[in-house]
Amino acid sequence: MVSGMRSCSLRVFFTLGTGIALLLVAGMAWAEDGKGKAMSYGEARQYLARHTKIYELLDEHGARVLICPEWQGRVMTSTCDGLHGLSFGFINKDFIDAGKPNPHFNNYGGEDRFWLSPEGGQFSLWFKKGAEQNLDNWFTPPALNEGAWEMISRPRDPFYRMRRRMELVNASGTEFKLEVTRDVRLLTSADLQRLFGDAAQDLTSRKVKLVGYETINRVVNLGEPMQKEKGLVSIWILGMFNAGPKTVVIVPYRPGDEATLGPVVKSDYFGPIPPERLKILPEAILFLADGNYRSKIGTSQKRARNVAGSMDFVHNVLTLVHFTMPEDPTQHLYMNNMWELPQAEPYVGDVANSYNDGPAGPDKPGLGPFYEIESLSPAKELKHGETLEHAHRTVHIQGDYETLKSIAKKVLGVDLDTVRKTMFSE
Repeated sequence: MVSGMRSCSLRVFFTLGTGIALLLVAGMAWAEDGKGKAMSYGEARQYLARHTKIYELLDEHGARVLICPEWQGRVMTSTCDGLHGLSFGFINKDFIDAGKPNPHFNNYGGEDRFWLSPEGGQFSLWFKKGAEQNLDNWFTPPALNEGAWEMISRPRDPFYRMRRRMELVNASGTEFKLEVTRDVRLLTSADLQRLFGDAAQDLTSRKVKLVGYETINRVVNLGEPMQKEKGLVSIWILGMFNAGPKTVVIVPYRPGDEATLGPVVKSDYFGPIPPERLKILPEAILFLADGNYRSKIGTSQKRARNVAGSMDFVHNVLTLVHFTMPEDPTQHLYMNNMWELPQAEPYVGDVANSYNDGPAGPDKPGLGPFYEIESLSPAKELKHGETLEHAHRTVHIQGDYETLKSIAKKVLGVDLDTVRKTMFSE
């Protein structure tokens, strides 16, 4: 069910149009233990093409990005080394093979999916009015959980554009009518220079392989003017990646006195996090991403920077996530995602989050194993016809460890040797 293949260069865009193609990799098969395990992009591509229509972006250096419009417009996975390269996105084979929709969450996986915030509170989109805000009552809004997105880009566009109209109701009874569009495109060398400055030279070094892409997400209000007292929405992008025993999320933060800026990290979403799983360096928060302990962290409007990342020390993969953020987030509204009623400050929320999957309770399985790096846009009182926009970029780099160290230092401000020693005593 492969539907399209679009070719772009990290340095110069060029297009080959779309066409039907299926590249099968000889001798490759899904590993028996499947879910959450390392696999090649070719394996992932072959598997996904059996279950849904897939579209691809690719370049001549081996970068490939796979998109599934029928699964709510997700970017499912990517690689930096062609069909034989490592597949970076979490793919939930158990859920896909079962073929049974889940009203709580259709968890196909995917390393860039579109949601809307807030998740909790009096303006929640996940809980019905008056419902206790716990996992049993948590349901992803059908508009975000079901149905295909329409592919509306032209055959020769160097990106894919998808569209979906949505109707939602929050826990206060406010109705929203929205039109959402999503562009997915490969990042060019000029983009890397603009986003990462001095690190761009390392990113394009022959010592590493790279795949970088962005989603540009837009929400148009088709309904009544939005009002703070009735609840607003913000764009929420979540990237699901394969968890690993020596994978660490790295979140740079704005330093300063807690009396002025508040806590460095919010870590009480699902209860306290054991100290061996969460460490705070002077320059960054370190969060173990092994998929074995359900937990979540966030950085506030006073602490956030517009970049985060992770390091997989087993597969030697550095991931960077960059997103649009106002120069001063404290001057903007950010939705509060805490599961509590009522929220005292529904418009004081995190700018970025990371989630590590794990069992939801005794005898309750987890959703993965995976971890997430997430970003959120500000919320606005959109008038009819007004637009909210948010860009979220994902870059995976694999190769020479010393070059990865240089990139991590320049972009995330950390020394990878220090990260490894702090988290694993190595």
